[in-house]
Amino acid sequence: MPRFMGFVRMEENVGTPPQALFDAMDTYIGQQAAKGVFLDGGGLYGTEDAVNFVVRKGEITRVDGPYAEAKEIVGGWAILQYDTVEQAVAEQQEFADLHAKYWPEVTMVATLRQISDGPEQPAP
Repeated sequence: MPRFMGFVRMEENVGTPPQALFDAMDTYIGQQAAKGVFLDGGGLYGTEDAVNFVVRKGEITRVDGPYAEAKEIVGGWAILQYDTVEQAVAEQQEFADLHAKYWPEVTMVATLRQISDGPEQPAP
């Protein structure tokens, strides 16, 4: 059964989501967990305490946040498991729909990527 990682990307410092979105997400995630789709996930704090280790030409550089040059940050993540890629895409659309309905003033990108378990190709 293919597994996926979902990301929510948005501008940093856009404020706290409305309570209605939190409530809708609690219901949605509860339903997804009950179906065995939502395996794990959560929100992330801003980049003020983030640490990046950049490897370039064999050298490692540590870069501490916040990152003024960042246009978007990952604000949340989820590990999901679906029977088919089509089901995963449909559920990601539903997830995005919740944000459009309950927090329409924010611009966000909901990304879905299949998790690799080795050198094989992604599920069709």
